[in-house]
Amino acid sequence: MALKRTNVYADDSDLALIKDAAARLGVPEAEIIREGIHRIALAHRVWNEPFVSDEETFDLGGPVTGDEIRAAVIEGHEARERGNRGHAA
Repeated sequence: MALKRTNVYADDSDLALIKDAAARLGVPEAEIIREGIHRIALAHRVWNEPFVSDEETFDLGGPVTGDEIRAAVIEGHEARERGNRGHAA
């Protein structure tokens, strides 16, 4: 991926958060900024066609309970945190 240089303006509080995250993860501040730009760009992406048509559905194997959703979210969060700690080591 070819990178291009650009300038952005940020609040001091945002820059402090970026600096803290970069130090905690052991990565350059620019990497945190690039990841943030990428995530927000994807979050605002507009697709030309629907992800799922009206005829398509997802088979989750049966009803999914709130406890199952909560457990899956916690598991994903803990895995992400383990990855973050491993990255900083």
